[in-house]
Amino acid sequence: MKNNSSRVFSISIVVVFCFALPAFAQKRRIPRGGRLAIVVDERLSALRLAPNLSARLVERLSRGRFVAIIATTHDRHGVTFYRVKATRRKRGWIQSDAVVSSSQVADDQRLVRLIRDSKEFELVARARIFLDAFPLSPMRPTVLLLYGDAAEGVSEKLSTEAARRLDEEKIAASGAPQFTYFMNFNGLDRYNRQGVKFAFDRSAKRFHYDGAAWREIVQRYPNSPEAAEARQRLDALSAFLKN
Repeated sequence: MKNNSSRVFSISIVVVFCFALPAFAQKRRIPRGGRLAIVVDERLSALRLAPNLSARLVERLSRGRFVAIIATTHDRHGVTFYRVKATRRKRGWIQSDAVVSSSQVADDQRLVRLIRDSKEFELVARARIFLDAFPLSPMRPTVLLLYGDAAEGVSEKLSTEAARRLDEEKIAASGAPQFTYFMNFNGLDRYNRQGVKFAFDRSAKRFHYDGAAWREIVQRYPNSPEAAEARQRLDALSAFLKN
């Protein structure tokens, strides 16, 4: 009976992940047979043959990679290792700090600390993992604000880069509207894969984050401390796009 309960719990976690994650992430294969986890810190994500920091490397797992936890142990230094399935045929040991799991108490808090210590794209990518993996966490408004602010924070850099790389004479010769070149700028691609969308101020030739995370805060968490800040961000965005 206990085994059946554990199996049902594992399957339910997989279902939550599958429905929560965006379509691009669902293309990743999700290993079965353990507690589902996802890599959030690739600096620690060495998959090894044994639970030892000197053990032979099997593979370096990328951020966003799913693994299934099947065992836990500690080395003589007190470092916790998970034995995981990376694929149906590939197994190994990984430092527990490299991954988070929605089935692990306080992993949402640990990931928030990591997000706060991140910058630009790295922050956006880790925040996206949090939003997909912990949809019911009480820390969701905090992460939504960090996610939106990081997206707006990189918009000026992306605007400058796009203006520098797009040749106005060639754009004019093509006959296509100029703003469409900006909205198709390949520097936006990796942010788009993280669910970030940008609006474009044609007169200033400037990207702005479209504000989806801020709107979610206002709509779903109107009484949260983050709601007042989110409203300020949305008011500023509205003013930008009216000019």
